Amino acid sequence: MSTPSAESFERLKCPWCQSLNVRAALACQACGAPLDVANLVSESGWRECPRIRDMTEIRFSNSTCQVEGEIVPVAEINLSPGDAIFFEHHVMLWKDGTVPLTLMPLSGGLKRAFGGMPFLISVATGPGRIAFSRDATGELVVLPLHPGMEIDVREHAFLLSSHQIQYSFVRIKGLANILFGGQGMYMDRFVTAGSPGLLILHGYGNVFERTLKAGESIMLEPGAFLYKDSSVTMDVEFQKLGTGFFGGTTMSLARVTGPGRVGIQSMYVHHKTE
Repeated sequence: MSTPSAESFERLKCPWCQSLNVRAALACQACGAPLDVANLVSESGWRECPRIRDMTEIRFSNSTCQVEGEIVPVAEINLSPGDAIFFEHHVMLWKDGTVPLTLMPLSGGLKRAFGGMPFLISVATGPGRIAFSRDATGELVVLPLHPGMEIDVREHAFLLSSHQIQYSFVRIKGLANILFGGQGMYMDRFVTAGSPGLLILHGYGNVFERTLKAGESIMLEPGAFLYKDSSVTMDVEFQKLGTGFFGGTTMSLARVTGPGRVGIQSMYVHHKTE
């Protein structure tokens, strides 16, 4: 019996999600990022979300996701028996007739309605195929979540999540004067317990990510915010802009402080529910 060489055990680490892949892989099996392209990072530390190539396949649990198209990308899921995903009610593109749909029980329905969050979350259970897309140009951000991770996402940004991830929402007080004018800003919160899961977001325009050190902070225009680790805090600051004789105005900004990742989008679409 021949002994495997050391080279056969070598793995490529994905620069985006840090998952290990076989040496010959061209795309990460966990997030779809191209493995033959280095991180593109600006001088200020923002790295571009990897552009997932057309027809790239991503694996999660016993199921797969294939990303189709580039301008308005589609996530086509092949669900294995026992696997399930949940998603906002209106983002489904098509499904096999044999894939059953149910509704996820949600708490805080009245608060969700006032906060402009989706009131209905649907659940699809395998086996079978189902596809999703948002009606806008942009990028799909594929985030494999390891056990014990928590991530906060702006409303109307998550496309789908695997059933291993727990779903709830949090309120950021004080952001009412920036976007909503009333009840504050609500965000979707995704938490993994003992099992890994997959979260796919849609970002309008282009998506960039930056990892903040402990105590490091930056100011964001709130419409640009897309997601953050729950360890990253978000506070409101108002900056007065004077024009001398004619007075001035006030700019509202969100201060995000590390440690952790923060993601932004280059284009903001104002939803009717806001």
